[in-house]
Amino acid sequence: MTLTSPSGSTVAEAEAFLAAHPEIEAFDIVLHDANGIGRGKIIRRHELLSFYKGGRHLPISILGLDICGEDVHETGLIWDQGDGDRRAWPVPGSLVALHGVSPPRGEVLMSVYDLDGQRMTSDPRHALQRQVDLFAAEGLYPAGAFELEFFLLENERGPDGKMVPARDVLDGRRNRKTDVYSVDQLHGMLPLFNDVYAGAKLAGIKAETLISEFAPGQYELTLHYRENVMQAADDLLRLKRIVRMHARAHGVTACFMAKPNEDYAGSGMHFHVSMMDKTGRNIFVEKVEGQYNDVILNAMGGLRVTMGESMLIFAPHSNSWRRFVGQSYAPISPTWGVNNRSVALRIPAGDIKARRIEHRPAGVDANPYLVAATVLAGIRHGWQNKIDPGPETTGNGYQDAPDAPAIPVDWRSAIEAAKGSAFLKDALGENMHRTFTAILSAEYARVARTVSEVDFDLYLYTV
Repeated sequence: MTLTSPSGSTVAEAEAFLAAHPEIEAFDIVLHDANGIGRGKIIRRHELLSFYKGGRHLPISILGLDICGEDVHETGLIWDQGDGDRRAWPVPGSLVALHGVSPPRGEVLMSVYDLDGQRMTSDPRHALQRQVDLFAAEGLYPAGAFELEFFLLENERGPDGKMVPARDVLDGRRNRKTDVYSVDQLHGMLPLFNDVYAGAKLAGIKAETLISEFAPGQYELTLHYRENVMQAADDLLRLKRIVRMHARAHGVTACFMAKPNEDYAGSGMHFHVSMMDKTGRNIFVEKVEGQYNDVILNAMGGLRVTMGESMLIFAPHSNSWRRFVGQSYAPISPTWGVNNRSVALRIPAGDIKARRIEHRPAGVDANPYLVAATVLAGIRHGWQNKIDPGPETTGNGYQDAPDAPAIPVDWRSAIEAAKGSAFLKDALGENMHRTFTAILSAEYARVARTVSEVDFDLYLYTV
């Protein structure tokens, strides 16, 4: 029996893929939870058509897991509902072959729906789709791209317990220098990155510029702009999995912690966003270059005033907050500016037709679906209330602007701000808001009760 897929996926897509790829033996079927972690199953080739015909039953608790993959009962997704099944359906157009795996496998993304076909609203992908739909009802279509920063590290930590930059996979050469923008530094990792680019190509992802970033072992991959912001978020999460898989195959660790080394800058996930009308015109573009219109200014105003209650989305974990240190290339105040990398909201220089906002607070450990949903809601809030962004920051944006709205200074404050935020509840939807804040509250409790190595270092022999 073939059911109607609420995601819009079709059996014909699966049949065509199987015919074109007789070599593929199995498929990873993947959804992403509140933390952006890929969860799902590996199914055999003969199971793919049944997945497209009738979806796949999964326990509702799969969307209520913490960072360790354990149940968080406070989400209300487990015994409150008997941990019953929901049905996951393939995301149309997401069926791809994986590069460099043996035996050959494919991958398909999926989203979760209630058994009656309604969206299961604790699925982060649906939170973003809801925001996209609100704009579409007004004839507007958000476009964008994410930047992916990450570290390549040795699999074992050094004698001091700290992470060690990976040796070049080409010849084993060691480099502990920052070497920002070094092309020679990139050459030593080219065998790995060649596999990453090949994997991205098979996945339909246009991975573009590769950069040696501002710390030993840190890199950045930029992604091609997408007219559909949902595709931009899909690209980011898929590329993380591709980088992690090929790093492991080459004997090193791809690290997507926000701040793995206290001595250097952390890893961000800058989000570039613009807005198109029905004709494909970018409505952020001003009539006279440099004289910014109210559309983009009010958008930044909304993002500024909602940033404080949204910080848990952009910095969800304990380690996320180590990234926010002055002069460490992470914004610590909701400032805005033009061609200024020290601000939280940047209008990049370049072609006026590509006018956009670069939203810089999120770390690479954040969930791009939730980041994009929150940013879009912030833009809408700015438009609805005609919020002026205030004066432009023209100098050092790492200093608190005197007129800037307050933002939390630590993880616990961010959790409390998110819990009580009517804006965030509206941005994510009530169920996603409850699920996300419950999961992060449980993670906070886990970290708070853990006696860390720094506790022993500071206090064991001194107090």
